[in-house]
Amino acid sequence: MTRNELQRSQIIHGCMRIANLPTSEASTLINTALDVGINFFDHADIYGKGQAEEVFGRAMKTASIAREKLIIQTKCGIRPGYYDFSQEHIIDSVNSSLKRLQTEYVDVLLLHRPDTLVEPEEVAEAFTKLQASGKVRAFGVSNQNPLQMELLSRFMEQKIIFNQVQFGLVHTGIVDFGLNVNLKNEPAINRDGGVLEYCRLKEITIQAWSPLQHGFIEGVFINNPQFAHLNEPLEEMAVSKGITSAALAIAWILRHPAKMQPIVGTTNTRHLKEISEATKVELSREEWYQLYRAAGNKLP
Repeated sequence: MTRNELQRSQIIHGCMRIANLPTSEASTLINTALDVGINFFDHADIYGKGQAEEVFGRAMKTASIAREKLIIQTKCGIRPGYYDFSQEHIIDSVNSSLKRLQTEYVDVLLLHRPDTLVEPEEVAEAFTKLQASGKVRAFGVSNQNPLQMELLSRFMEQKIIFNQVQFGLVHTGIVDFGLNVNLKNEPAINRDGGVLEYCRLKEITIQAWSPLQHGFIEGVFINNPQFAHLNEPLEEMAVSKGITSAALAIAWILRHPAKMQPIVGTTNTRHLKEISEATKVELSREEWYQLYRAAGNKLP
């Protein structure tokens, strides 16, 4: 399966925070996402130690939501204190996720962060078995650089169609490098192997995780006084376009021609509706760079 064969929404709903939601609230959240055009849901076996998938599975059944309306993605490979891309763990993890999600298949499986002890032949065999059994339809990775993807691709029969990396207005590393070629400043340091350009060349969709967070997952930068230099122009532009600052920050990601998919993890249905408005606006080049500079980035 290619990325174009998935009838996927531009925005993904991240399910990391639903682990403690009552089933009824989770059902409402899923239906709200579908109502605003979001049909792609991102999971991982470690979210809530599996509880996020369990809540989602119960919510889907309780609300009688047709499975074919949803694109469900999950991730595996992180274990307590280490990473594990062994064939046995990948297959066991998928089987456990399917049981928790109460579904016969997931649309996408991602390897969650790189495993330096990876044996790509094992990964390839696991993927082939999972695809042949109908349990997984498509595959991708998370937080991997180009050579790591090349290593896997050499042995895989399937195509890597997604790569999750952190990207947003205060995490611009994947574009900084390309804008500061041949310079000796900090942004010119190649920290990811040119993952943005590689993914565009290979038709791998970048899924931007925690696009509204600052730091790793410390909190959102929207309306955060530490980021007044960004929030003031962000709010001004958002008001002019009739959307919220959060929606504009998501629209900023969507404007990039790499056609990235931002992952938003709110459990607030009002916020989800507001953020979905990001798909209805398009920033000009001048506006995109205005916000990039407002985030503290300098153009060479």
